[in-house]
Formats: sequence, structure tokens, C-alpha cells
Amino acid sequence: MIDILAIGAHPDDVELACSGTLLHHAALGHSFAIVDLTAGELGTRGTAETRAVEAAEAAQILGAKERINLGLKDGFFLPDEASLRKLIEAIRYFKPRIVLANAIEDRHPDHGKGADFISRACFLSGLPKIETAFHGKPQEAHRPAAVYHFIQDRFIKPDLVVDITPYYDTKMKAIMAFKSQFYNPNSPEPQTPISSSEFMAAHIGRARDMGRIISAEFGEGFTVERAPGVRNFFDLT
Repeated sequence: MIDILAIGAHPDDVELACSGTLLHHAALGHSFAIVDLTAGELGTRGTAETRAVEAAEAAQILGAKERINLGLKDGFFLPDEASLRKLIEAIRYFKPRIVLANAIEDRHPDHGKGADFISRACFLSGLPKIETAFHGKPQEAHRPAAVYHFIQDRFIKPDLVVDITPYYDTKMKAIMAFKSQFYNPNSPEPQTPISSSEFMAAHIGRARDMGRIISAEFGEGFTVERAPGVRNFFDLT
């Protein structure tokens, strides 16, 4: 059982969008793991094999308890029964209290599609009549208490923001573990929207914008599927 499960359509989604939040909660004593739906094999730069190595390095930098890849088809995964069952098995394996998922809409269509896919799997995972097994062992139904969607390329007004200021340098190290994908002036591979120095500048600017909302230097924003409950106003800042 882990506390937070971060799920992204591609390796590097989690690092870019919510790794500071994972580091923050790890510092508070909470455990987390990462699930990648696809290997990102359709990416212009790198290969599925290089991205797997990069994802493992990033997970080590972040201190994830575990990272698994479901091997769904990049660009073509669908919410069919076979695909959903793979994610349901992962959710029941980790038994997270909270799931962090892709943005509800974004430049890459897999992100919005992933958001719905992940949310659906979280709900179905709580239905006892859906029978699954992991390594031959029957699994119990498990539904996370909450699903929060991180904000990725396109701006979405956040419902809540986490202060990640103390962890931003480590977040950037985890992002740059994906050497094939991001800014490298010596790379011979084609330029993409995320491989330019301008993208990194914009990424830092987004984190500063999110932080400014809560009077912090850096922040990560999330949208919610239902209004979060608080015991009193003083839990909010």
C-alpha cells in the first residue's frame, strides 16, 4: 500500500507536472509510486528503450517506491476492457489513497484522454464484481479516496496549488534525466516543442505563476473532480 500514485500517459508527464508535489509529500512521510500508461514510443526524439532507462533514473532521483509501465499503445490507447483492466490491476496492487492524473485537456491528446481513462479505472477498481489477479494472486477491490489532475502544457485555472519551492531543484534534476527529450544543444535529433530552451523557460515561468497564486516561489497546480473537504478554514492557506 502506498499513499500517492502518480499516473501519466507518457514517461516524463509526472516529472514535468507533479514531481515537486510528490517530493513535498515524501518529506512529510508519505510514500508514492509512478505508473506510465505507455512507453512514449511515438515521441520524435529518443526510443522506448532510452525512455525506459531515463524513467528509471528519474524515479531514483525522486525516491519513488516503484515505477511500472503498462505498455499501452502511445497515441492509440483506448478505454477498452483489456486496457482498463491493466490499470485496475495496478491500482489494486498499490492501493493508493490519492491518485494524481493527467490534465483534463492539453496540447497532446493523450493527456486529456489519459485523464478520463485514469479516472474511469479508479472508479472501476472499487467494484468488487470486477475480478482481477496480480501474479496469479486474486486482488481485492480498492477505490482511491481522491483523484487530482495535474496541469501540463496548457494553462488551466487550478483548484488548488502545492508549494514546491524547497524541492524545485530536485524536480528539475528528475526532468533532465530525460536527456533525449529536453533541451540539449549538442543533440543531433530533431527539435520538438519541448526540446527547446524556450520550453524550459516557459516551464519555470509556469511554476512561478502557480507559486505566486499562493505567495510561494514555485508551485504545482491541480484541478479536482469533487470539492475537497476541510475540517476548518485554518487548514487552508
